[in-house]
Amino acid sequence: MQVSERIKEALGAQADPVSLEWLTEKTQKLEADKSVRDLFMTYSLLASKFDKSITLKVANADEGALDFLTSRNANLLEVARIYLLMKVLEIDTDFYGSKVANIIQVADITELETFLKFLDLLPYPDMFKFTAVEALRTNISVIFDAITLNNPYPAKYFNDQQWNQMYLKAAFMERDLSKIPSVDERANVDLARIISDYAHERWAASRKIDPMFWRPVSGFLNPVLLKDMERLLESGDLIENRAGALCCYHSDSAEALEILHRKPDLKQQIEEGTLTWNNLKN
Repeated sequence: MQVSERIKEALGAQADPVSLEWLTEKTQKLEADKSVRDLFMTYSLLASKFDKSITLKVANADEGALDFLTSRNANLLEVARIYLLMKVLEIDTDFYGSKVANIIQVADITELETFLKFLDLLPYPDMFKFTAVEALRTNISVIFDAITLNNPYPAKYFNDQQWNQMYLKAAFMERDLSKIPSVDERANVDLARIISDYAHERWAASRKIDPMFWRPVSGFLNPVLLKDMERLLESGDLIENRAGALCCYHSDSAEALEILHRKPDLKQQIEEGTLTWNNLKN
């Protein structure tokens, strides 16, 4: 069974049967007679057919698409929209790919949020990388959060420059950095430098920095960053102490480990597994 059909089956368990039958007929027609007009019309009518106040519920969802949808509290309208886009891309990516891109270009905020949140579910999701990268330019928090938080897409498809831009802007917009997946895997030397530079600017202006911001620097502790680690460990803020300790512990730097010895209690907590990035602020 194709992924889209599994999603449709789950949608059908909660949606109005008449609306589901309507959607089935429309997708069958889009397969039999490929039509830009019919796709746009069908997409535009989904809001009148599926209830956005009902959250998708799936018993025993596996770790695939259904789990992805339910873990992000997708509502029935969001599921219907993603199903339709998935289905037409499965039918004919060459024909419908550019049409889906056109739909997203004229989407309202809610539609764009849905598209970005569940972009990773679509066939050939890298086709829509431009839209994902463009979302980084927005100051609309729901759009920025849709691509940045709890979303595996950036880690899979963004290059280092795009990833670094996203991470820095997330810090600037004071988003919850703990909700960005694959931070350790996407760490890079340029980002470590950017983090240090940004921190120095904030410190010079007597402004606070989210201690979680430092997580990607562990593998790149040059002399400047080692000084930053000393500052974190000597801070009067316990959370900053913890962040500095975690960065030093997870580095391969002998100098960093020497700095960490100044905080034997934190070193012990890390070794025992009671202090991790996941419970940094607890």
